[in-house]
Amino acid sequence: MSGPIYPNASRTGFPQAPMNGNYNMPSAFQQYSGTSSVAQIPPPSSFGVASSSYMGPTPSQIPSSQPQFNGISNQFPTANAYNPQPQQFNNPRPNPNPIANAGSVFPTFQPPINTTLPPTFDQPNHGQMIPASNPLPIPPSSGFPQTSIANNPSAFPNAPMQQPPTSVPYKSNGYASVPSVTSAATVGYNNANFHMQAQNTAQPAAQYSSYGQPATQMNNVQQGFQNMVVSGQSFDVVDVMAERHIIASGCEDIEYALPSTLANNEARMDSSVFRSTLNAIPQNEELLKKSRLPFGLTLHPFRDLKNLNVIQTSSIVRCRYCRTYINPYVNIPDNRHWKCNLCGRSNDLPDDFCWDPVTKSFGDPRMRPEVRNSTVEFIAPQEYTLRPPQECLYAFVLDISVPALESGYLHVLCEQLLINLDQLPGDERTLVCFIGVDSSIHFFQFDSPTRPPKQLIMDDIEEAFVPTNVGLLVNLHKYKETVRSFIKQLPSLFDVPKAPTQTGVFNCLGAALNILHEIIADIGGRISVFQCVLPSLGPGRLESREDPNNRAAEDVQNLGPASDFYKRLALECTGHQICLDLFLLNSQYADLATLSEIGKFSSGSVFHFPNFNYYNETLQTKRFERIISRYLTRKLGLEAVLRIRCSRGLAISTFYGNFFVRSTDLLSLANVNPDSAIAVQINYEEKLQGTFASFQAALLYTSSKGDRRIRVHTMCLPVVSDLTTVYANFDVKAATSLISKMGADRCLSGNPLTDAREATINAVVDALLAYRKSIGTGRPGIACPRAGHIRLFPLFALAMLKHTSFSSGRSVRLDDRAAAMLMLRFSPLEQILSEIYAQLYSLTDLKMLPEGEYPRSLPLSFEHVSRNGVYLLEAGTYTYIYVPQDADPVFLQEVFGASYHQLDDTRLKELDTDLSRKVHAFIRHISHLKFYLAPPTIVREDSPMREAFVRRLVEDRTDSSFSYHEFLKHIQQEIKG
Repeated sequence: MSGPIYPNASRTGFPQAPMNGNYNMPSAFQQYSGTSSVAQIPPPSSFGVASSSYMGPTPSQIPSSQPQFNGISNQFPTANAYNPQPQQFNNPRPNPNPIANAGSVFPTFQPPINTTLPPTFDQPNHGQMIPASNPLPIPPSSGFPQTSIANNPSAFPNAPMQQPPTSVPYKSNGYASVPSVTSAATVGYNNANFHMQAQNTAQPAAQYSSYGQPATQMNNVQQGFQNMVVSGQSFDVVDVMAERHIIASGCEDIEYALPSTLANNEARMDSSVFRSTLNAIPQNEELLKKSRLPFGLTLHPFRDLKNLNVIQTSSIVRCRYCRTYINPYVNIPDNRHWKCNLCGRSNDLPDDFCWDPVTKSFGDPRMRPEVRNSTVEFIAPQEYTLRPPQECLYAFVLDISVPALESGYLHVLCEQLLINLDQLPGDERTLVCFIGVDSSIHFFQFDSPTRPPKQLIMDDIEEAFVPTNVGLLVNLHKYKETVRSFIKQLPSLFDVPKAPTQTGVFNCLGAALNILHEIIADIGGRISVFQCVLPSLGPGRLESREDPNNRAAEDVQNLGPASDFYKRLALECTGHQICLDLFLLNSQYADLATLSEIGKFSSGSVFHFPNFNYYNETLQTKRFERIISRYLTRKLGLEAVLRIRCSRGLAISTFYGNFFVRSTDLLSLANVNPDSAIAVQINYEEKLQGTFASFQAALLYTSSKGDRRIRVHTMCLPVVSDLTTVYANFDVKAATSLISKMGADRCLSGNPLTDAREATINAVVDALLAYRKSIGTGRPGIACPRAGHIRLFPLFALAMLKHTSFSSGRSVRLDDRAAAMLMLRFSPLEQILSEIYAQLYSLTDLKMLPEGEYPRSLPLSFEHVSRNGVYLLEAGTYTYIYVPQDADPVFLQEVFGASYHQLDDTRLKELDTDLSRKVHAFIRHISHLKFYLAPPTIVREDSPMREAFVRRLVEDRTDSSFSYHEFLKHIQQEIKG
């Protein structure tokens, strides 16, 4: 590999870096780089696996760019479970597109654990490397006409809307399988109201006059785009500048066809689990570069699913060569053979694969559940286990400093712990541990099931040690009543002192985490950290870095970590199968950008509750109750690994999310939960052969009940050689999720915010410019194909730029901005989309709808907000009910039981009226299983909260950002430029 990674690009973007250790990086971004060595792999027999079953790579095939990771050898499956195939990563040609070939490389850390790596795993690769860039500032918005009416709302009629088609789940009708263990309470998210829904506008788009252009000129422009022919192909093209409400054209999932030679070409992957930014894969890298579109995948591997097929079988059928699991997209020519859809090689079917246990006879192998369904879960046989199953261990690190006690969070936490103590995942081996942290470390020793625990206080935090070998980890099954009594007394155990001392505000979190890691290193488990202040004592101490005067600066500083202490700690914990989750409930700056490192690199989660106060902040209190209840009871996978395989010719470039990268296609996850997702970028190694390409994600984990399981997701997409078809199959939802994760990852690594903003803009400009060139230049407006989602790309890009993560020109606290980026980094697709492009509904329309029918979503503009209506906005984390001053008083009385001036933020109780029941049924409908949604907040027109509602109407102009049509004008100038 030679040549610069991203030489002399004219625009700032997300440049791609190779993953083979040969870096040409600017000195300003010099980071960790791997050392070149060849790993010597011991024979399979040394791992207790017969050598005949070992299909792993030879020592010469092991990637040699990373130092050896010696931390997880006795905790993962044998060679039969995961078998990496060597992949050659070629340096792509320099590409000015900031998104289409974006990527980063992870620096390597070696936890100090002296064990041996199993032969089935490659070496680790972790970190980020992003070259320097020169951001291009956005032209001032004052040069464009102001189209927003946010500050002067007036009545507009609500236009009729169309109901999008509902999706039909695929069900297996094959052989009997083990029933899914998914409980009725965790069966998946309800997406019925999530997707952008179609709406008919009252006036045709051609009649809308934009930027001084008469309607007749717009009509001529639209007519000129119709029925154009290029290379013998007819185009259905739309000018997005002439479309008054582009979201009205809909954003439904794109349908595609697969070859009939596949075992089950009707099977489709659930788009909420596994999704590609392109539903038609370009045949080669040149075609992808010509399109200037981002190419990547989003994956929600442990999502709660309905009707999950759980299979227990004596033999799990896998390809002998690439170790792909058999799936619906293989070719089965007869009952004895099958052809792998990833590597294309033929394999033998086991004799018992065709045996139907229901009819007790041999049947068609195409009727097997693993061939009928794109997602299945296997109960793994013994060869996938190297040690006894890990027990569940829950350790709670509690901030008991004076500000923490004043916030009252212990009351909410202990209440939810008592409610959900019996629902904690686990079996009779489950362990719990409690540690308090202020200027000292407080241990709680349970030495008897009949006596309360002893409190052991350690003041020497610089040289802290484990005070005792017994009683710190307590068996929940045996000590449940003692633990329950302790939790009840915990809030009163640490009362707020009447005369707080200066030492009461100090916190030694780093020392407590070091000791706790030492206590549970031999077992593994989950550490839940509840933090309210900045750690200021002992190892990992931090200092305030926020300048309140620079919160609205264009180039935000200090979004990267201030210290690598928490990152190193997280990597050491990952080596011992320990996950760390962070709950930050702060009212002052606490450096979330640095503290979040414990979750980012240990497959953990980060939750932020700004200005939390149990006594006078109802919204955050209710949100904390909902999230902590979900957190305590959700499914949990232990000591997990995730491998993503691609068809021959494709390879994974970069991963985005919370995990540890162990090799080019293997992730290590100490814990896996159903509320976290990842994204990956794909690059080309060679031209694709055949008419389809496949991707398979296999998650191997230990369930909370102690059995080893493998969840397999397989997606198959057509391969095309026509540029027009590539554009028509662009998925803006997956692209939005991918680009937002890339931008958040880049900023949290310490790079300027302007880089991420410019990269987002340039992704749109490059894609639309490339499409314009493909159909001929010299045409006015912004041309987009009517098919696919690329016409919505500018709208979603503008929504990203206005999100708290990437917004500029308005005051945002540093911890709030970091929390928003962290949410994008690890959240699944539907939560990201809800955060970026919220859903607006008219509640007053419920009066005219029959029972069971709900209003359709509206474009995010005040143009659709009537003065006498009431509106609900689902905006990711928060839900707002906006009540204008002229709202119908009869409606207010029936729904709220109060007049306009009597409304407060939380006055929403179900009343004994038909309209109130309809409203509450609709709220339950849109929030079903969306644990991250806070209860609705009532926002009056004269309320200070109105700004939070208005800010989510991304199509309108604000003091610091474009309106949607101004943004289109800017995009048009860039394309012409």
